Amino acid sequence: MHGRLGDVIVGVGIDVVDIARLEAALVRTPALAQRLFAEGERGLSMQSLAARFAAKEAVAKALGGPRGLRWTDAEVVRGDGGRPLLRVHGTVADAANRLGVRHWHLSLSHDAGIATAVVLAEGTAPGAAAPGAAAPESAVAKELLSDGQGG
Repeated sequence: MHGRLGDVIVGVGIDVVDIARLEAALVRTPALAQRLFAEGERGLSMQSLAARFAAKEAVAKALGGPRGLRWTDAEVVRGDGGRPLLRVHGTVADAANRLGVRHWHLSLSHDAGIATAVVLAEGTAPGAAAPGAAAPESAVAKELLSDGQGG
């Protein structure tokens, strides 16, 4: 069950991909597909590949852009009724675990030559306060709330 008491949004990522640009890159560099897509993703339509690549980029953003992530360690699979789900392992799972991510939410779309993905990482942030306790102010929140003068 998602949204349990004490769960927080650990990260949010969004990305868009120009479908024709991705197609041109895959035609120009055929080995690129093996570096970007898990075996179960290859062979899908170009629109689906572009949406999946956008999802991988959005996952990286939701995790704060750590170095060393392998594209194939984030895979979009079809759940019940065709709903897209994220399956993470290896480098992506390690980064997610360090941040306390327990659940992923994913939305994909494509229209007018553009594919898009939104990823929400949910979990218990490391060092998070117990449910009901005041949460500490994050560095991101401090930056957003500051006047740009360091506080």
